[in-house]
Amino acid sequence: MRTALLQSSGRPGSTVENLKVLDEAAGRAAAAGAGLLVAPEMFLTGYAIGDEIARLAEPADGDCADAIAETATRHGLAIAYGYPERVDDTVFNSAQLISADGTRLANYRKTHLFGCFERDHFTPGDQQVVQAELDGLRVGILICYDVEFPENVRAHALAGTDLLVVPTAQMHPFQFVAESVIPVRAFENQMYVAYVNRVGQEGEFEFVGLSTLAGPDGVARTRAGRGEEIVLADVDPAFLAAAREANPYLKDRRPGLYGSLV
Repeated sequence: MRTALLQSSGRPGSTVENLKVLDEAAGRAAAAGAGLLVAPEMFLTGYAIGDEIARLAEPADGDCADAIAETATRHGLAIAYGYPERVDDTVFNSAQLISADGTRLANYRKTHLFGCFERDHFTPGDQQVVQAELDGLRVGILICYDVEFPENVRAHALAGTDLLVVPTAQMHPFQFVAESVIPVRAFENQMYVAYVNRVGQEGEFEFVGLSTLAGPDGVARTRAGRGEEIVLADVDPAFLAAAREANPYLKDRRPGLYGSLV
């Protein structure tokens, strides 16, 4: 499945403009043969927008979700995107996957909040593994800081995730995560990882780009630079199966020794 990574911060504070950016990107991705478009963390509203997060937050089945479902259907590809999710008086940092026929397949709430900014504006989720079937692949979702905890990615590996999509707001000086950690996570867990970042200055944060799709051999199939762009790479189920057969990490685990980890 060809996967498109939309590296962009969109237009912070404007869901209307961000829906337009997403629609244009979906058209370009579909024209390039992509079956999935992944947008960054909090793409729908912007990340560093303070109290506007709560004002712009909406339910998982809200108006913007409907608009993105229409975009997915019109262009014939699935879309994963980050957004602030409202449930009554609670706001989560969430990511949703919508299929090419407009079906809401999965919704994940970030479990590991980063820094005072996120803890001031969001409530952490409590479901570690969220997955959906998409074009013969089992797709899982984490958000940014979540992927830096090896336990999270290993849980996905044990649950059979083939492609882990990670909408991200990775900031300076932590670019080594995109450069080094993501390929290692893909290798040690025998999966593809699509890590899709924001870019440029936003409030107090400088987002570093470097969006990456890494394969189960630890090799980056594509890597963006520091500007706004769309990069594409293929997720190959046959290669994934061969890599899992050749790499014994998951088979050679000894869980009985790991009790002290928790």
